[in-house]
Parts: sequence; structure tokens; C-alpha cells
Amino acid sequence: MSNIISTVTYLGDLRTECVHLISGEKFITDAPVDNNGKGQAFSPTDLTSTSLGACLLTLMGIEGNAHDIDITGTVVTISKFMASDPRRISKISAEVQFAINDYTSKEKKILEKAALTCPVAMSLHPDIEQDITFVYER
Repeated sequence: MSNIISTVTYLGDLRTECVHLISGEKFITDAPVDNNGKGQAFSPTDLTSTSLGACLLTLMGIEGNAHDIDITGTVVTISKFMASDPRRISKISAEVQFAINDYTSKEKKILEKAALTCPVAMSLHPDIEQDITFVYER
């Protein structure tokens, strides 16, 4: 089985088209305004940061399903901080805001452990600070 998951085509003007080969789903990336781009779509570093949020929710969803914990409506708000020399992501902040706020302390522990051990969190370079907070109050 091939490990190829996507293709990325340079469209010119600092823009790419990304295609997920299994589903055929596509999206565009654009360079950010602070790096010569138009900022009209996710930048590659935006995607890296956003992937952390998607991964947190996915792993919490998997554990939620296994333990009959509903996380429907939970939202992660992502903030990205850049450094220079070299230009790179220095910090990603993720605030996990739960739509349901009556979780037991055991359920919270299960969800938070799942989030903090998601594959994206484990794959990011250790120099990238990850600030993940969980908010249960509405």
C-alpha cells in the first residue's frame, strides 16, 4: 500500500492547491500577508497550527466514543506565534471550549489526556511551545 496521501501543486503568486487523493477534497494555501502573500487562504504555518486543534478534537472524540462521552460542539480556538531567524512557528496556543459543561472529573481527565497525546502534538518540534487550555464553563 502506498503512503502517498496528497499532492500539492504550485499555482503561482505564492499559492498552492492541495488535493487529498483518497477523497478528492481540495483546498488552497496562500502565503501570509507578513511574508509577501495575500493572506486569502490558510498559510502552511496556519495549517500546521490548525492541525493541532483538529488532532486534539479527533483524539478526544475517539476517547469520547470509547467512554460514552459526547464532545459534540466543542470548539478549539488556535493562536499562532511566529519567530524570525529562522522564520518558524514559535508557539501555538489552543483553547478547547466545551459545549457541554457537566463532565465528571474522570471524564475531563480522559479527554485532556487524549488531547495532550494526539499525534500532531507529539510530532511538533520540541522548540514549538504548545499552550493548551481546557475551558468547561460557558
